[in-house]
Amino acid sequence: MTFKSAKAIWDYLREEYARDERIRSMQMLNLMREFELQRMKEFETIKEYLDKLLGIANKMELLGSDFTDFKIVEKTLGTVPERYEAFITSLENTKEFFNKVIDASYLSSMNACCNLGHDGIDEK
Repeated sequence: MTFKSAKAIWDYLREEYARDERIRSMQMLNLMREFELQRMKEFETIKEYLDKLLGIANKMELLGSDFTDFKIVEKTLGTVPERYEAFITSLENTKEFFNKVIDASYLSSMNACCNLGHDGIDEK
């Protein structure tokens, strides 16, 4: 299959991958449901959990959703295990919390700060 112009390639790709609106709507609903059903597992780190949430959010954005970082922050705060409760409470009291929470390097430092391994036991 050869195309004579960039526009012809673009039109082909749009037709091939855009699909009709009904299929996109179903995909969006499935992703929203998957996002809402996510819960952090006891053995999971915050970084692993947020990577999962961000992956779903990115798929939704590709389908045209205007998914905000605030929704991810809100979801994270509501679904992490109790062992992070004190740390989250202290974060909520800082001004820069919502700016830092999505930053991956900050999230990995959050795990290090808590000194918690996969089993939830303090490793100090």
